[in-house]
Amino acid sequence: MALKIITFANHKGGVSKTTSTASIGACMALKGNKVLLIDLDGQANLTMYFIPEENDIDVSIFDSLVNGLPLPVKHIRENLDIVPSSLEMASAEIALTNLLAREQILSRLLEPIKDSYDYILIDCPPSLGIVTTNAFLAADEIIVPMTPELLPLRGMRMLDSFVSSLQVVKPSLNIGGVFISRFNHRKLNRVVEDAVRVRYEKITMKTHIRENIALAESAGSGMSIFEYDSKSNGALDYLALTEEILSIND
Repeated sequence: MALKIITFANHKGGVSKTTSTASIGACMALKGNKVLLIDLDGQANLTMYFIPEENDIDVSIFDSLVNGLPLPVKHIRENLDIVPSSLEMASAEIALTNLLAREQILSRLLEPIKDSYDYILIDCPPSLGIVTTNAFLAADEIIVPMTPELLPLRGMRMLDSFVSSLQVVKPSLNIGGVFISRFNHRKLNRVVEDAVRVRYEKITMKTHIRENIALAESAGSGMSIFEYDSKSNGALDYLALTEEILSIND
């Protein structure tokens, strides 16, 4: 099976990027795939999903991007590893500014280890700076979670433009998928979801992720949603979404 690197991105916060990266990665691992999660966000929420104690992290992705250390891969589950983040990543944009070929540092760091995995999933910060550029240029595909509201839909134009600007460096780069998170059955949610499916007809996932308290509760518990509550709507929805992603990439 050929490696697939997927970046989960949206320059707006609160759209379930981290929850999606954690849940899809955990589900892929449960299905027997070798998975590496990479946390590029200075809030380190993806890291906290699986390593709740901050003292358990002595080296982070910051040390690799800025100081050139090998990626600090930590094993967290059968088939599932993570490169943790730290609060230092909040200053990464400034620290990377003067480095040579700074936009492709992550791609170079992945070279020695990428053949060990079937999937590498990257969680981005909610911005379109140098760190996110690294995630995009390292990726085979970008998947965009978005909440069913008007502002995130309008904001997709900015993300489209950003991806287009990077195609000069990487012509194969594209948004390969969009899905709705935090969905409920209010009228606005349905209207926005319909608009997304019209505008992004070819890449909108069939599965949407319903609002579910278990998803919020599992964060920081050290458990994925499948360990925390395998019968919850969150687990069922992410199972369906993961299967959809895997079927597309077969």
